[in-house]
Amino acid sequence: MSTMEPLSALEEQVSDAIRRGGDELVALASELIAYDTTARNPGDPAREEAALQASLAKRLSTAGAAIDLWEPETTPADSRFLPPRLDFSGRPQLAATFAGAGGGRSLMLNGHIDAVDAGDTALWTSPPLRPEVRDGRLYGRGATDMKGGIASCVFASEMLARLGVRLAGDLIVSTNTDEESSGAGGYALVERGLRADACLVAEPTGFDAWVSCRGTVTPTIIVEGRAGHAELRQPHWHEGGAVNAIEKMGIVLDAIRSLRDEWRDRPDQKHRFLPPGDIVPTIIRGGNWMVTYPERCELVVDISYLPGNVDADGTGRAVEREVEAWIAAAAAADPWLAEHPPRFEWTVDVVPAEIPPDHPAVTMALGLGAQLGRPGRISGLDSWHDAATFGRLGGTPSFSYGPGGMMTAHAVDEYVPVDDLVDLAVAAALLAMRWCGVVE
Repeated sequence: MSTMEPLSALEEQVSDAIRRGGDELVALASELIAYDTTARNPGDPAREEAALQASLAKRLSTAGAAIDLWEPETTPADSRFLPPRLDFSGRPQLAATFAGAGGGRSLMLNGHIDAVDAGDTALWTSPPLRPEVRDGRLYGRGATDMKGGIASCVFASEMLARLGVRLAGDLIVSTNTDEESSGAGGYALVERGLRADACLVAEPTGFDAWVSCRGTVTPTIIVEGRAGHAELRQPHWHEGGAVNAIEKMGIVLDAIRSLRDEWRDRPDQKHRFLPPGDIVPTIIRGGNWMVTYPERCELVVDISYLPGNVDADGTGRAVEREVEAWIAAAAAADPWLAEHPPRFEWTVDVVPAEIPPDHPAVTMALGLGAQLGRPGRISGLDSWHDAATFGRLGGTPSFSYGPGGMMTAHAVDEYVPVDDLVDLAVAAALLAMRWCGVVE
């Protein structure tokens, strides 16, 4: 990164202007935090997503961007990559395009506006939807994940427009819903035709560059038993006796543990930036009365898988088949489960993705960060982010790069450092200038 060219006079001017506007940037981030955008499950009513997106659309339009603000159609019931029948009513997506003069590469700056629920607000030092700056940190739900990053990207694009910086390539600022639950919002952007030569997603990376992430499939595994009085002696199940579905689920749990152990050491589960795939039971439901043998038990499992484990169609079906076969083999050794095998209900496939760590947009972002006193490294995200959708499904080379504060995401007293927001806005503006090109 040391060989990167020094900042030009115009780049210094843009950097200085953004730093002088730090208070305005914090005010924008605070405005975004104050909107309640915690709806995330299919069927949840809209909160204030439309109001937030309308506010951003107005700002970006005033700055000169062409605005596309729309509510996607309800997701189809048979889509592999979307939750069935998710209703976008009241939760629009936004793409704002600053048209380039021509001849340059396009860049998209992206962020998701949804945030997780704040939980018990009594545990927060200040109300989660009433943003507050304390000791150089901006607190509030969504501050770091990721309304702060959105504010930095919006402010960067606004400042370029105010200073009359003419880019050769298009600069697109996009904001979407539903990253936290399913990735449906990013998918809607791709379905709309949104593409660019590179995309920076302003997740809280601490100025590292996330070039890869794991994908997720989440099955519900159903084990059937047979109801009966728990306090009466039961005959053998061949003779009509009760069978405890919760106990039978224990066989499934043992199989999950053994497969997880195998994955930890298998060559196909090795990755430069990511841990092996994982299988984590997260929800269990069983029984309906304290003195009745449970006739059914359901287990929800979160399965993370690596980019190299996708099948030829770019999906997680191969992972699904392996998990089913492994559990089926374990169940076959139990007489009851051999005749009543576990059933699987598979939901959304949140696909992983990666781009080369030496992609020029990545090296450019890291180089600029180093010049700004924010040296970063190449890394990956153990979980998932919208960059995967733009990359694998949309064909746009995408990575995440943003402020610090990741360890407070989804936690009580979530915050983002104010200085990080300013430095990210500078980095985003300079990246746009260098990637898209500047017309003198």
